[in-house]
Amino acid sequence: MRFPLSMTLGMAVYIARNRLRPRREWQLDRAESTNGDNPFHILPATASNNGKRKPHPLLHKRFPLVLMLEPLHACNLTCTGCGRIREYEDTITERLSVEQCLHAVEECGAPIVSICGGEPLLHPDMGRICAGILERGRHIYLCTNGMFIERKLSEYRPDPKFFFNVHLDGLEETHDRAVEKEGVFREAVAGIKAAKAAGFKVTTNTTVYKETDMAEIAELFEYLKQFGVDGHMLSPAYGYSAVNDREIFMTREDVYEKFRVIHELARRYPVNTTPVYQDFLKGERELPCTAWGNPTYNVRGWKAPCYLITDAHYETFEELMTKTPWENYGPGNDVRCEHCMVHCGYEPSAALGINAKPTDGFRLLSWALR
Repeated sequence: MRFPLSMTLGMAVYIARNRLRPRREWQLDRAESTNGDNPFHILPATASNNGKRKPHPLLHKRFPLVLMLEPLHACNLTCTGCGRIREYEDTITERLSVEQCLHAVEECGAPIVSICGGEPLLHPDMGRICAGILERGRHIYLCTNGMFIERKLSEYRPDPKFFFNVHLDGLEETHDRAVEKEGVFREAVAGIKAAKAAGFKVTTNTTVYKETDMAEIAELFEYLKQFGVDGHMLSPAYGYSAVNDREIFMTREDVYEKFRVIHELARRYPVNTTPVYQDFLKGERELPCTAWGNPTYNVRGWKAPCYLITDAHYETFEELMTKTPWENYGPGNDVRCEHCMVHCGYEPSAALGINAKPTDGFRLLSWALR
């Protein structure tokens, strides 16, 4: 199977239960004007279609699917396409405590936790954080550049619900150029080999930029087969506030062209991108952004509206869900969203069956069982 049975069944039951009875307190609209937390002072600029917004089909049935947990923003690398160490420069030395992380997990209730940053393995209590999340029955994707896996491996125990998710943007020369440091690819591969040898599940995460050669991505996946990597995640780069002046990001039309080979990649390799999201990346399916499906919690609180755009931070998850003006975001509503197609905004829409076709259920089932 593409995912552990516990994850597949657990997510299916969770979605069905929340689609039927979403928590009422999360559906209230208490939106306020932005509180000035946006460090780049970029304000929403709404657009309209003939003066009317198309309502989101699940706007009043909001619930999270994946928690994006950022225990710290410090990192040992300065990757070209990453803006975290720039956006959170004033809090770069701060980190969440074990108790804060576990409270966010319980407060949000999402069945999957993606631990990102920064570099999570720099956190001295990351082993305890992961153990606590697993004790609460959640699945974890620990997103890392891979450079510290070997030396930190003893702090973790293999678990069907735990994945090391190693970021690789290409083969050695390409990846080292993207992270602006030589030798990172080799250390990451060494970490993958060590983790697999110790019995851990390992996936990779690849960001696709305008200059990415998709043939090289196929070569990367072929190279990683020898280590028994459990899956690959793919997402188009998005030029958000901290890094949007760079020429490495794509328009929607660029994404459609770049991802026209994604179905072939998914046929040959264990690509953990749902078939509906694959259609979206190729321009064959329209999906609305469902940013509340992947909420972000970090040292400044619950980040609104999404992982990539910062207009506010809230103290509680309920405030995030009820005070964020969700209808103001997404393509056609905010100019910053026009070319965004990243997985944290659109995979939830695919998983929730928005704009579904009659064959989607069968496609998703056959894909999950491969």
